[in-house]
Amino acid sequence: MRALALLVEYDGTHYAGWQFQQNARTIQETLEHALSRTFGQPLRVVGSGRTDAGVHARGQVVHLHVPHDAHHIPTEKVPLAVQPFLPHDIRIRACENVSPTFHARFDPVWREYVYRISTEVSVFDRHFAWLPQRPFMMDRFEESATWFVGTHDFTAFSKHNPDRSSYICSLTLCQVEHSTHHLTVRLRANRFMYGMCRTIVGAMMMAAHGSLTEEAVRTALLAGERTLKITLAPSEGLYLNRVAYTPSLFDDQNYF
Repeated sequence: MRALALLVEYDGTHYAGWQFQQNARTIQETLEHALSRTFGQPLRVVGSGRTDAGVHARGQVVHLHVPHDAHHIPTEKVPLAVQPFLPHDIRIRACENVSPTFHARFDPVWREYVYRISTEVSVFDRHFAWLPQRPFMMDRFEESATWFVGTHDFTAFSKHNPDRSSYICSLTLCQVEHSTHHLTVRLRANRFMYGMCRTIVGAMMMAAHGSLTEEAVRTALLAGERTLKITLAPSEGLYLNRVAYTPSLFDDQNYF
C-alpha cells in the first residue's frame, strides 16, 4: 500500500458537511469518487476534521492508502490528475507521501479555524462571511475572545456528541484580526468539539451586544454544562484553515 496525504480546500456552500451521509451530498463522498476514478480503484479517505454543512476549508488534510495495483501517478502530479474529476468548488492543493501509520484525524498537534465577519454589505460575501444585522461594541467583541483561551471543558460551547466522553480542549489562540472590510477570529486548539467555533463566535457577539458577561462565560466553562442559550454564528463564515503535524506537513503552503 502507498500512503498519501492531501491538502484540500473547498467551498462548503452546497454540501451537507465533510462526512459521508446516505441521502446528502458531502465533501468526503465527492472526493472519494474523484480519487477512485483517477486511480482505478475504490478508495476511502480520512479527514483531519468533520466540518459542518456550509463550512469551508483552506487546509483540510486527508490521508488515503492506494493499492500497488492501482494506476500509478507520481505524487507531485496527483492534484492535477484528480482535478478533472472534481467540481470547481473542491481542489487538491498539494500531495505528499506519508508513513503507512500516519492518521490525518488522530495525529494533529493543533488545528486552526478562522471565522470571517464582514463589516460592509457585499453580495460577494454572502456565502463566505457573516454580516451581523445589529451594531455591536468592537472593543467588547475583542475583549471577549480572551475569555476562552486555556484548557477548559467546552461542553457549554459545543453541540452534544454521544461519541465524546470528554469536552476538554486546550484553546491556545483566540484573537480578533482586522482588515479593510472584515474581522477575522482566529482559533487554535489541540482539538475542537462539534459546533465549538461557531458557538464561541456567537457568544463573543452576544458579549458585544451586552447580553453575555465574562462571569457567565467563566461559570459555564467551570461547570461544563449547557446552561447558556447561545445563538451559533452562521456556518458560512467558518473555515478550517490549517492543521499542524509532527513531523511537519504542508508547511510551505499559504493559509489565511
